[in-house]
Amino acid sequence: MKKYNVGIIGYSWAAEAHIEAINKTPYAQVTAVSSSRMLDPSTLSAKHGGSIQCHTDLSKMLADPTIHAVSICSYPADHAKQAIQAAKAGKHLIIEKPIALTWEECLAVEAAVKAAGVFSCVCFECRFSNQLLTIKSVIDQGLLGTIHYGEVDYFHGIGPWYGQYRWNTIKAAAGSSLLSAGCHAMDALLLCMGSEFEEVSSYASYSENKDFKPYEYPTSSVSIVKFKNGAVGKVASVIDCLQPYYFHFHLVGSEGSLLDNKYYSTKTAGLDKNKWTEIPMKMLDSGDVSDHPYQAQFEAFFKALEEGKEMPLTNLAEALKTHKLIFEADKSAETK
Repeated sequence: MKKYNVGIIGYSWAAEAHIEAINKTPYAQVTAVSSSRMLDPSTLSAKHGGSIQCHTDLSKMLADPTIHAVSICSYPADHAKQAIQAAKAGKHLIIEKPIALTWEECLAVEAAVKAAGVFSCVCFECRFSNQLLTIKSVIDQGLLGTIHYGEVDYFHGIGPWYGQYRWNTIKAAAGSSLLSAGCHAMDALLLCMGSEFEEVSSYASYSENKDFKPYEYPTSSVSIVKFKNGAVGKVASVIDCLQPYYFHFHLVGSEGSLLDNKYYSTKTAGLDKNKWTEIPMKMLDSGDVSDHPYQAQFEAFFKALEEGKEMPLTNLAEALKTHKLIFEADKSAETK
């Protein structure tokens, strides 16, 4: 089995989670980090294990023939240009969400990846969570029948107490509530509904709380999505809430319904239709990247690399579907 050497672009909270997860897989090891800050290689090597080279010039790291893949953990506004640069250098890509802040940049990344013939992974890692894998299994077993309505909502107050806040308030750095955070909910809705979207209508609002005043864009949005198979869905992205983190699911089908970690189904004999039946599963209950299932996602990515094919669930093509819907939703909210 080949061991892949990985270079990290950007060194922050997300990068540390990526390094830990990559190094825990049997397939890869982080051997280099490129950051605008001067980093001490001996400190990073001692902290993360192995031998890590540090660069302030990304082109020098990308010129290293021993680097097989890169993980882009920089600011979102830099993702597209760095992904294109890395693809041109022949490196396989792990891209922290979002891929880019505009649809045109997303298409430029797609073109560069196709031209270079490299493989990709976009960090919609929630698809590899125990909760979403279990929900998808319930759907695939037909316990809900044909789903005609779904709602997936993201509630996570990103205020001054949260590290991402210092740049997340800036529109040119984060884009929107949906793009910077609620994208996980939109992505989960697409996964659960199993159909391409046809149209979307979205509205957005601001909070009056002083902690959220610095935001240059609406901090709450709600989007209604019509799917090509006739189903409808709803996604709320609320990053100005004062409450515990909550990733809400409610799916309604022809044979049953699912609410977060509970379900009812006519396909399961003996259930009381007046009561929910609880499903034992680990819930997505934190926005902390250290709690997200990066390791499972990265193992799937490197295993697919070993087999010379695109990874399942979170390759670039799949992620672009979610980004397209997000940009259309934001456009709807902006143009009313």
